[in-house]
Amino acid sequence: MRFSILRKRAFTLVEMMIVVAILGLIVALAIPNFLKSRTQARKQVCIENLSQIESAKQLWGLEMNKREGETPVDSDMIGDDKYIKKSPNCPAGGTYTFNAIGANATCNIAGHELAAE
Repeated sequence: MRFSILRKRAFTLVEMMIVVAILGLIVALAIPNFLKSRTQARKQVCIENLSQIESAKQLWGLEMNKREGETPVDSDMIGDDKYIKKSPNCPAGGTYTFNAIGANATCNIAGHELAAE
């Protein structure tokens, strides 16, 4: 008489450990690239904000008949009926300085700056 042995097919512990190790390796390679992409995106948003501030500053200067070297204050630029609806914030936590007409607005975080024109 023959006994039939029923064997269930399953993954062994070694196979599971190999899969987990491969997944860990993939995650270890992906996280630095994700962080770099996030930092670059924040920098780009900050530069776009600086560009918008510059545009608003130029409009303010034209409409108020201001000359190069005159500096707007926040109350001149920011408000519902002004050139910028609400105060822009740097996504990386920096602060903006409007500066005078003719000088680019700046962010206090290194690398967040408008290109010289």
